[in-house]
Amino acid sequence: QVQLVESGGGLVQPGGSLRLSCAGSGTIFSIYVMGWYRQAPGKQRELVAAITSGGGTDYADSVKGRFTISRDNAKNTVYLQMNSLKPKDTDVYFCNANLRNVLKFWGKGTQVTVSS
Repeated sequence: QVQLVESGGGLVQPGGSLRLSCAGSGTIFSIYVMGWYRQAPGKQRELVAAITSGGGTDYADSVKGRFTISRDNAKNTVYLQMNSLKPKDTDVYFCNANLRNVLKFWGKGTQVTVSS
């Protein structure tokens, strides 16, 4: 199994930047598709960005051009660089590891708040 721990969340002003990190352990990290999701109170969890084992990426339309997902397999870590942050980006962000859409593991989440 994979254990995931997110970090890097916090309070930032509109237009600012944050970088989230997700550190994984417990299995072969490099074979998983890694993703970042976010969820606001009372709403469904939303896929923000994903990156395959080969480095291919996909983004939600709402974050394209502002967010960048990357991974460092040697460090068992996936990152989400968030620029030009907006108040609507305020959410709890969760890290996900996905193996062939059969095995899925989640971190506990990290709070991102965008406010002046």
